[in-house]
Amino acid sequence: GLLLLPSPAAAQQKPAPQKPVRLILRGDDMGMARAVNLACIEAYRKGVMKTVEVMAPTPWFLEAAELLRQNPGLDAGLHLVLTSEWTHLKWGPLTAAPSLVDADGYFFPRIWPSGAGGPPALLEQAWKIEDVERELRAQIELARRHIPQLSHVSGHMGCDDMTPEVHALVKRLAKEYGLGIDLEALGVKSTGGYGGPKGTYEEKVQSFVQMLGGLTEGDYLFLDHPGYDTPEMQGIWHPGYTEVGYDREGVTRLFTDPRVAAALHAHGIRAVSYRDLATP
Repeated sequence: GLLLLPSPAAAQQKPAPQKPVRLILRGDDMGMARAVNLACIEAYRKGVMKTVEVMAPTPWFLEAAELLRQNPGLDAGLHLVLTSEWTHLKWGPLTAAPSLVDADGYFFPRIWPSGAGGPPALLEQAWKIEDVERELRAQIELARRHIPQLSHVSGHMGCDDMTPEVHALVKRLAKEYGLGIDLEALGVKSTGGYGGPKGTYEEKVQSFVQMLGGLTEGDYLFLDHPGYDTPEMQGIWHPGYTEVGYDREGVTRLFTDPRVAAALHAHGIRAVSYRDLATP
């Protein structure tokens, strides 16, 4: 029989190059504690974290802003806040927002009700959209005054998605203030977290590295909360989440672990920021 040789053209056809996987590595809740501020800067300077979210009404906001001015390469987002979830650490609005606060003047612990006997939730109150808009504007304006590299907004505990009306308001404000980098519109998918056990630092690293290996082409977001296991952080907790310092120190160590940087390199995954995605 005839021996069929592949044509020269077919032999030269290489598989189409795969589009790179790009991954936003984001740290949340800067401003809530000094240990969080310092851990976020370490996760950027010594690690792979490229974007950090800052909360404006929190007690350590001004230090967070100063640290960000000292690190202009760290992409910053404003984490809009309408809740104060911790048992002994509290904050309230920057504006007079009577429909958004409890009897002590603090934000409520949650957005969504958590069932009978759970902590009070904002959506159970007679909240007013005018109060929400005034407060979110104040947070944006404070952050823009102090943080030159602010590029986007996000919602703490999902407050930006609490109702369709609030979702539309946040979109409108982000656009108005030039902070409209929208991951949804850019087609960014969530990694879905670690993809495995994450109780200890070692489990975090193993699960994270394994998750990286499963990412197919496209753009992804991974977020977690850097911190240190200090007396300050050990005093920050709420029912159902008590080992906050221990957990968040594990996140800082994850972002700075050489095995994580090596795994990103091995899988050809580019660590990027929000700003990188918005400027092709």
